[in-house]
Amino acid sequence: MRRHLNTLYVTTEGAWLRKDGANIVMEVNGETRARLPVHMLGGLVCLGRVMVSPPLLGYCAEQGITVSYLSMHGRFLARVEGPASGNVLLRREQYRRTDDPTRCAQIVQNILLGKLHNQRAVLGRGLRDHADKLTGDDKTALSHAHKRLDRIMDKVQSETSLDVLRGLEGEAAQSYFGVFDHLIRATETSLRFKGRSRRPPMDAVNALLSFLYTLLTHDCRSALESVGLDPAVGFLHRDRPGRPSLALDLLEEFRPLLADRLALSLINLKQVTAKDFQTMDNGAVLLKEDSRKIVLTAYQERKREDLRHVFLNEKAPIGLFPFLQAQLMARHLRGDLDGYPPFLWK
Repeated sequence: MRRHLNTLYVTTEGAWLRKDGANIVMEVNGETRARLPVHMLGGLVCLGRVMVSPPLLGYCAEQGITVSYLSMHGRFLARVEGPASGNVLLRREQYRRTDDPTRCAQIVQNILLGKLHNQRAVLGRGLRDHADKLTGDDKTALSHAHKRLDRIMDKVQSETSLDVLRGLEGEAAQSYFGVFDHLIRATETSLRFKGRSRRPPMDAVNALLSFLYTLLTHDCRSALESVGLDPAVGFLHRDRPGRPSLALDLLEEFRPLLADRLALSLINLKQVTAKDFQTMDNGAVLLKEDSRKIVLTAYQERKREDLRHVFLNEKAPIGLFPFLQAQLMARHLRGDLDGYPPFLWK
């Protein structure tokens, strides 16, 4: 079993990261603020104006630690990584599969079944956990959306057209996010959810979701690279220059648990409130710097929680699940598994 490694997030503006032996040292204005052994890390993410010394970049590349740069508001900018170590035969099979509509659709089916199952779980948990606080309209809307996702899952299981499967995903997303606001218990008007908006997010909930999706995409991409798959060539998401399509495929199964559910918990437990967001001149809503630290801490804590993997029938930290799914994807492409078993949240 692979050891679960941490991702180091550096959010301090003006921080300078350097190598000292086998350690990462963070300095601010010439003063040492932190020191961490490199062997504990699986990734390094720099948010905002954070500088990394060339020796440290080279050492991270040698150790297989990807260094990612995000804007101060969480938008992906760039990655620095070592030589690609993927198995060429595995990648060639990945490329052949994406070019075969029938075999590609089989994988897309299972990815969507995992995503829809986990979206249903979020709605079901909301109905159970807040049964005494939900109004009659809330319960009705959530129940209808839950049943609609059931019907869409039935269609996905019998569909073989990639275009139709992608259309069903869009239909499911519309139904799911159409009732997402019913799961929010906050009374602040600025924390209401009126629908998904991206690039840029136009309200606080979308800002929180987008930030969490960015973090999760980083983890999914690293997991795929670690097993030798090409994160840029996906099955559900079409190829596009600069887009990690396979990482976005893998992301779909984990959005409900590691992003949507976590966002709801942060808002409903008042760990994140309206004052944690700022509105820009163009109407975009973004997390403030100190608030990003709150979200990052909660995200890391969630990843440390143990959960039983349904297919493998063993417990592991949630943060290890993207790697487990990447392994299962690779095993399927090699022919060791008849189908790709998606992540199912129980």
